[in-house]
Amino acid sequence: MKQFFFLHGTTNPYKTPFHGTTYSLLVMFISTLGRVEGLLIGLAAGDALGAPYEGREGTGCFVREMYSGGLHKRNAGEVTDDTLQAMAVAGSLVHCRGFDPGDLITRLIAGYTTSSEWYGPTSSRVFDLVMTGQDPFVAAKNVYSCSGQKRTNGSVMRGPPLGVAFSGPELEKVSLLCSRLTHADSTSGWCSAFINRMASRLVRGSPRWPAFEDACHRCGDPEVLGRLVLFREYEPVSSIDPVLCTHAALWAFMTTGSFSEAVGTAAGLGGDADTVAAICGALAGSYYGISSIPARWRSPLQYQESLIRLADSLYSVFIPSGR
Repeated sequence: MKQFFFLHGTTNPYKTPFHGTTYSLLVMFISTLGRVEGLLIGLAAGDALGAPYEGREGTGCFVREMYSGGLHKRNAGEVTDDTLQAMAVAGSLVHCRGFDPGDLITRLIAGYTTSSEWYGPTSSRVFDLVMTGQDPFVAAKNVYSCSGQKRTNGSVMRGPPLGVAFSGPELEKVSLLCSRLTHADSTSGWCSAFINRMASRLVRGSPRWPAFEDACHRCGDPEVLGRLVLFREYEPVSSIDPVLCTHAALWAFMTTGSFSEAVGTAAGLGGDADTVAAICGALAGSYYGISSIPARWRSPLQYQESLIRLADSLYSVFIPSGR
């Protein structure tokens, strides 16, 4: 960690003489509600923007518009399971006034049964087993074992709403538990916890570097921390692997200066573009707020009204209570 603080102090281009207390006036005066709305709409916008580029070789270019097409022939603005699972998490949190694994798995499976074609291999296999009567945590272990312990990122993309609901030390515990519903490896859980911690700080008005530092301090996985704490030292790889995926999303957010630049950069990486851009969009939306998301991206966005309602409910239930 000493190496990290030295690196931060010498290479942080966003550092000011009043670091930690003053930063962009635009960012300072964004309402907390606008940030919570930005988290969910930003996640969905990144998902839809990146979806046509899923599986493609990265161009390194900035994606400016919502396009149709891609591997699954999606319409412009159409989302994938990244958004559907995040909506399930948000809806469960609001309904239960907290985290309830049983309620959440029911909601996740409901989304899967109506749009199974959008879901990744790990979550799909777990949901299939749960529908036969297996306990989800047992099913997740079975899928992980049968895959040869292959790691995937499906639990990372759905987790950011947890950052709205929790801000204390329980956030990491809940993030790990939420991840284990479908992903038995702890690395996926710690990647989710890292993003959720940053989102929790950002929606509550933190500058991005203190949010990043807090996530680093609380990270309990050496591999995850080793990659993310020195994110500038590695080229981003848009991969289904949770560590690589989380790094690519973090890199795109931390090295750019606006919502559209961050998410457009993430989508342009190709590979698992929808998930990387969705995670980046959740961070960028939490930081820059909903007003920063281009109207041309919001206009065709699927489920936009439902996402706003969920965000407003998340805010009403959790933010005034100071959780």
